[in-house]
Amino acid sequence: MKHYIMFGPPGAGKGTQAALMVEQYNFRHVSTGDLLRHEIQEQTELGKLAASLINKGELVPDEVVEGMIQNELEAHSDVKGFIFDGFPRTVAQAEVLDKMLEKRGESVTSVISIVIDDTMVRDRIRHRAMIEDRKDDMDDETITTRIRNYHKKTEPLIAYYKERGKYNEIYGVGSIKDIFKRICSLVDSTI
Repeated sequence: MKHYIMFGPPGAGKGTQAALMVEQYNFRHVSTGDLLRHEIQEQTELGKLAASLINKGELVPDEVVEGMIQNELEAHSDVKGFIFDGFPRTVAQAEVLDKMLEKRGESVTSVISIVIDDTMVRDRIRHRAMIEDRKDDMDDETITTRIRNYHKKTEPLIAYYKERGKYNEIYGVGSIKDIFKRICSLVDSTI
């Protein structure tokens, strides 16, 4: 079983590229954003809590996200691998994921980091908000908080995965097709 982590700032194109990887390789895309939006739409207790935090640009508590990830791993043993999008976001979450996979006799195959600058992050988030009517992506203050959280809480994962020889950067500018070709080169070398 292969386990890839899509990494990069909000709006880098992780979800778009993960969807292409699903088609190409028969992987399961595990998007914490999609899982949380589903809970919010269903107005579950988890969804109500998540909505209040997301609307402020804050992160949902680790235990909640970890439980959703564990459920996804257990429910989809029929795929060739998983693409984690939006998880892990912190070193603590990366350690939990390592333990989850270790119990299954597996490990992270590779981290695919899509690299873009903060100006492009803002532009892409605003564009996505208009196209997908994502209210959580429409407020400038919320966008700024998300970028700040990414740099402060998520970027430390770079060192964590570099130490383990799992970190790979993909230049995130160009056509979707060009970026996907770069990703396929990396994935093909790990299969």
